[in-house]
Amino acid sequence: MSHSGKPISEPGLDALNDRFRDSLSCEVNKPDFRELDLGSPVSPLRIRHAGPTSSGLTATTTTTTTTTSSSSSSSGSLSGRNGQNQPAKRPDSGPNNHSGELSGSSESSPTAGDSLRSSATARNFKPGHNRSDSGSTPPLIYSGQSHAQIQSSVNSPLLNVLPTGNICPSGKILKTGMAQNRSSRTDVLGSGSGNYGHGSIMRGGVSPKESANANANASPTTMRSSGGGEYVRKVMVGADSEEVKRAGNEQYKRGHFGEALRLYDRAIALSPGNAAYRSNRAAALTGLGRLGEAVRECEEAVRLDPNYGRAHHRLASLFLRLGQVENARRHLCIPGVQLDPAELQKLQAVEKHLNKCTDARRINDWKSALREGDAAIAAGADFSPQLFMCRTEALLKLHQIDDAESSLSNIPKLEPSTTCSQSRFFGMLSEAYLYFVQAQIEMALGRFENAVTAAEKAGQIDARNVEVAVMLKNVKLVSRARARGNDLFKSERFTEACSAYGEGLRLDPSNSLLYCNRAACWFKLGLWERSVEDCNHALSIQPTYTKALLRRAASNSKLERWVDAVRDYEVLRMELPDDNEVAESLFHAQVALKKSRGEEVYNMKFGGEVEEVSGHEQFRAAISLPGVSVVHFNAASDLQCKQISPFVDTLCSRYPSINFLKVDIEESPTVASAENVRFVPTFKIYKNGVRVKEIVRPSRDVLEHSVRHYSF
Repeated sequence: MSHSGKPISEPGLDALNDRFRDSLSCEVNKPDFRELDLGSPVSPLRIRHAGPTSSGLTATTTTTTTTTSSSSSSSGSLSGRNGQNQPAKRPDSGPNNHSGELSGSSESSPTAGDSLRSSATARNFKPGHNRSDSGSTPPLIYSGQSHAQIQSSVNSPLLNVLPTGNICPSGKILKTGMAQNRSSRTDVLGSGSGNYGHGSIMRGGVSPKESANANANASPTTMRSSGGGEYVRKVMVGADSEEVKRAGNEQYKRGHFGEALRLYDRAIALSPGNAAYRSNRAAALTGLGRLGEAVRECEEAVRLDPNYGRAHHRLASLFLRLGQVENARRHLCIPGVQLDPAELQKLQAVEKHLNKCTDARRINDWKSALREGDAAIAAGADFSPQLFMCRTEALLKLHQIDDAESSLSNIPKLEPSTTCSQSRFFGMLSEAYLYFVQAQIEMALGRFENAVTAAEKAGQIDARNVEVAVMLKNVKLVSRARARGNDLFKSERFTEACSAYGEGLRLDPSNSLLYCNRAACWFKLGLWERSVEDCNHALSIQPTYTKALLRRAASNSKLERWVDAVRDYEVLRMELPDDNEVAESLFHAQVALKKSRGEEVYNMKFGGEVEEVSGHEQFRAAISLPGVSVVHFNAASDLQCKQISPFVDTLCSRYPSINFLKVDIEESPTVASAENVRFVPTFKIYKNGVRVKEIVRPSRDVLEHSVRHYSF
């Protein structure tokens, strides 16, 4: 059966009666709400038999119960699944069903005031039959028709089952079964031509015409579609918990999780004992990335109703994302609740990779631990701080310290939760493991005080864990050894300082800082070969350790290993382009290397200025000197030349081994003519009097790249 989705406009009562009867007698068990995925309030798990649905809210029962439905907000048609494809018993039907939960198939209509607990008697009625518990059932009142017309021509709807969606363009509707208590206050659907879905219901006895005039500029439909705060504020004031919840569902479906959370909070304040509201709030928190709080909300929902299957499933999904397999299994495998094979398969995949990661870590196979940890994250444990921290630990053990440090910023932030904090990871409490790895990172980066603090926190959380206790003891001993070595070095007791650093290295053989500190002691003692060896150890652990590279270059210079010294200084020069000490050391090493090769060196002055050349003979003599010369052809009147000249002075200081010259083509036209210079600024690079490169109007980056290339 399908509806056109157009407003009812026929004046005839027969047509109206037929349309209304059709709306109450559609096919059995066709939901009118689209089942969402990925932790939505509909379901945290993928439903196996999800079918196409419309955007309304569900009012389904068992296969023998009539289901009311509404027009689709997009196509105006109803769709769903057949009754024979549904299980005889659903997770949230029967005595444990919650009308407050946003649902696609397994819960009662959120538009009805009660759950399916009161639907047992309704199962004996067929679609379109009259029924009433009080002798008279309030009818649906359509815009443009009198109450008497409708009362005489339209059959009463089912009790506690209220059609949702775009019933009419404007009108009043009384909730069935509540007329006795609310005879003086009707629920008025806001006017407008859009599909109301299960949206806002406004209090008061406002007529359709008055409602249309009052909302001409901001109808509820417009406010809902835009997710406006005005709509949320109106619902928050004077509405009951079900209406507030439905407004929260609307905001959630539009991805406005913050607004949805506010509305669910209000619904909970109005009805604190409703487990479904807690579960919906958990879905909104999940959408905001606040999984720790979402876990607590689901746990509260389960506490309120231990048999609430949807809350258990949502909790299982959350625990799986956190990498807590056992907790996830405990809530996924609930007796009497149908198990989702897809979710079970995901759990088994995470468990398999997690077990392999644990085994690899136990035998110090860090490459495998890294691989399996990443696989567990990809399989579904994508919000597990412990798995991300395991990745950091593996990178640290593989001597990829920079990557390990940067990976710390990718670790998910999880709010404390009693259940989460009591779970175990690699044999230690989950929170303790986080501090356990953090202490190792701090040690590797030389932040010993921070390392001691993190290790002590891990010990306080899990004092009985042997691995934590051993690490805490080692961190304290290594920190003391390093402090003692520093004091001895300052006192110029270099031999004793070497012994102190060596003691720390026996406890932590992968500490690059201790190797570098001991290399400094060997250098002071004149044992440059040992200094180079310790620097090599430090750099093998941390290849970008600048201080170790500097000390190795200095030690190689003392050993007159000029090739090695120049290579290290050139790397340092690129990393520290503004360091004059490094530039001068590189210059002297280059000069020494040239002399060792028997080359003549004319420019022995470090840090010279850019030399002005005014005559052609002076120019030829300058570029004919051994080495590299960079000539800047400029004009005093040219703006671009004025802008780049200060940068040329900077390059002269930055690359002291290169001769920098400048020629003003307006003052020295013969030089410009001889060198065929037509545009300024132009840079020409000469090596031993031979031009090797010409650059016209370069950017600063291009110019420096060329200078750096020929400086080597």
